[in-house]
Amino acid sequence: MADLASSLASSLLKKLGSLVYQELYLAWGVQSDLHKLESTISILKIVLLDAEDKQANNPMLSIWLGRLKNMLYVAEDVVDELEYEALRKQAITTYGSAMAKVCHFFCSFMALSSRLKLAHKIKDIRERLDEINADKVQFNLTERHEEVHVNPLWREKTHSFIDPSTVFGRDGDKEEIKKSLMHPNPTRNLNIIAIVGLGGMGKTTLAKVVYNDESVVKHFQLRMWVCVPENFNVTRLVKDILKSAGGRVDKNSSNEDTLQTSLRELLKDKRFLLVLDDVWNENRNKWTELRDLLNGGSHGSVIVVTTRSHRVSSVLDPVYTHSVEGLSKEESLSLFVKCAFKEGEDKLYPNLLPIADEIVKKCKGVPLALKSLGGLLYSKVDESEWELVRGNEIWELEENEGGILPALQLSYNQMPIHLKRCFAYCVNFPKDYDFSNILLIEQWVAHGLIIQMSPNKKQELEDIGELYIKELMSICFFQLDLQENLFGMYSFKMHDLVHDLVLSIGHEEWSEIDSDNKDMASTVRHLSISSSSQQVSKFSNKLTNVRSIMYRNEPHVSSVEACISRFKSLRLLTIPYSDFENLPSSIGTQKHLRYLGLSLNQSIKKLPNSICKLHNLQTLLLDGCRDLERLPKDMRNMINLRFLTISTKDTCLFVNGVCCFNSLQILWVVECPRLECLLPQMDRCLTNLRMLVFVECESLTSLPPIIKHLKALESLYICDCEEIDLTGGGGGDAQDLNLRLQILYITNLPKLEILPEWLLGSANTLKHLHIEQCENLKALPEWLPTLKSLQTLEIIECNELSSLPEGIRHMKTLRKLVIIPEL
Repeated sequence: MADLASSLASSLLKKLGSLVYQELYLAWGVQSDLHKLESTISILKIVLLDAEDKQANNPMLSIWLGRLKNMLYVAEDVVDELEYEALRKQAITTYGSAMAKVCHFFCSFMALSSRLKLAHKIKDIRERLDEINADKVQFNLTERHEEVHVNPLWREKTHSFIDPSTVFGRDGDKEEIKKSLMHPNPTRNLNIIAIVGLGGMGKTTLAKVVYNDESVVKHFQLRMWVCVPENFNVTRLVKDILKSAGGRVDKNSSNEDTLQTSLRELLKDKRFLLVLDDVWNENRNKWTELRDLLNGGSHGSVIVVTTRSHRVSSVLDPVYTHSVEGLSKEESLSLFVKCAFKEGEDKLYPNLLPIADEIVKKCKGVPLALKSLGGLLYSKVDESEWELVRGNEIWELEENEGGILPALQLSYNQMPIHLKRCFAYCVNFPKDYDFSNILLIEQWVAHGLIIQMSPNKKQELEDIGELYIKELMSICFFQLDLQENLFGMYSFKMHDLVHDLVLSIGHEEWSEIDSDNKDMASTVRHLSISSSSQQVSKFSNKLTNVRSIMYRNEPHVSSVEACISRFKSLRLLTIPYSDFENLPSSIGTQKHLRYLGLSLNQSIKKLPNSICKLHNLQTLLLDGCRDLERLPKDMRNMINLRFLTISTKDTCLFVNGVCCFNSLQILWVVECPRLECLLPQMDRCLTNLRMLVFVECESLTSLPPIIKHLKALESLYICDCEEIDLTGGGGGDAQDLNLRLQILYITNLPKLEILPEWLLGSANTLKHLHIEQCENLKALPEWLPTLKSLQTLEIIECNELSSLPEGIRHMKTLRKLVIIPEL
């Protein structure tokens, strides 16, 4: 709790000290109280690290921290109201009509009562924080400062992070399971194989390696993989099995007969392999019901179940049970050393190896524990830091999963405060959730969880977020899902035991509203909703400071309206798969909103113009909104946008221009079949745009002329745009453009015959060039070998291309050359 309070305090101090808002504070007559508030928070912040260490043994200290944290949340809301007013003033002054400016002038005088009310709030907060500050004396807290800049977690890493699918010391396990798969019991039509072991032993990893083995792939005509929720719901499992097999499932269909018929047709006359990962169900009747539905495949079909419980295994009646044991002492030490040192570096520090040996013993052969602590100690060569891990009292905690829970808790405790808070935020997501790096980072940004690591070095928040994800991967809190990295996006997951850890850390701040709710704590800041508006109304009076709401199902418009009207501190709202045509106009009242996710709302036709009052909004997701007729006319007032995705039926985007979009980092334009023009009159806009994506814009004929002004653009993706001609994007002398493009990814562009000259503007920066399914590409330009930084060149299924420019194969910078079919 203290680490969260410290992070909140840091965020508030940054805002209170900002020179940008000093004039506004003075104009509103609140400058004096805000300065006093800043002073009090500064005094409190320097004892919070000590409070974190002492709270476990002092319940009264924990209560004091709870009071402080709640008050800091309230203070942040009030300061953000001032920030909103500053942005509103900027938008009206710059882009407002004459009438809007006149209204703003008169409203400034009419809002005296509002100013007095806000001033009273600030004074009240200051006085209550003064009381909390006075109460700290009884705890004898010591002043301490966090030194983020020397934390070894932030050293440059030269190795790639340990791949989560790497099997270490499991060759024998793999072969035993394969033997049972390929030669099942001949007397059974459907065979069950159970893989049993403690959490973190690598059951899922082992199952994946077997599942993807070449001989196994050839042996089975159909393979399916399903992660089983703790609530073993047969209807839901049938849906998930159908989805895994590529079958279509109507999201509105819950007819069991229809689902079962679809499943039987899918499995008929096929030898299939189904993996049910992480099963907890001990109810034999439920298992029998599912097994009977799966009996329609060919002889030799197999279900592989991974589970932590031998009782679950006995219910399954398997033909073979494989117990996954801990790694041997030698295998454990080898895995730990591989994670803790750069290759060969362990020989330079022989003094650390005896300590490593003792740490390894405490991990009891559990791969996840070994990887996590090895990653934690990576590049640390100070003996005292290793001894701190070896002798930590946390190893004495009682736990039921071998050596894993203390190891994970120890890794968490060693994190810097800002990384702890980002990790704790992941309590919002269910087990086995597929995280997206870009979306998670933007959510962190929306909640103010990402901070500049060095005041002297300007870094974009998205780049810092990428570092956070890599750090969490390095200690195995995130595990990379080996899928293609496209549009800068990749996916990763959280191990079940890591999910258990984040639940134990963040359970006070997260809850789910469903039909079974009886009560809910007032400390909840993040809500998942899978119920009706009546349930939302039931808890709304108690939940006064909710910061994020994520819908898990297809919400009705009444539920969304209830949330918007009742929760006024929202920073994040995601509403996927809704069936309503119009977003409620009340959305414009959400002053604090930073992240609005409306992806895949295929029924929505119109966004209210009030959405343009969301001056704080940083992320707006409209991809997959195929029926959206047009964008709101005043979108240029959304001056804080960083990430924007768009699907629309409109023919021209941003009719009023987006000259205010100087904060925009990422723009995706996807599934816009009628789009003909993009950005008219855009000479001095999008100055910070780093990624531009066009997908399935069949009517778009050319890149906008502003391409030559996008000096910050690093990545350009153009896919399935049948009419587009790339040669007209740059204009002028291409070599004088001085672009910074690093990635160009183009696929399925029938009109592409030669690469555009304006690419020469990125001759010093272009690193990755991918060209795929461009059927009329006849030649690559002779200047291609002059691209001084090109590392990857991939040319796939460009059948008219007959040769490469001379010298391309001898480029010194080129590390990867892929040509299919080979020229």
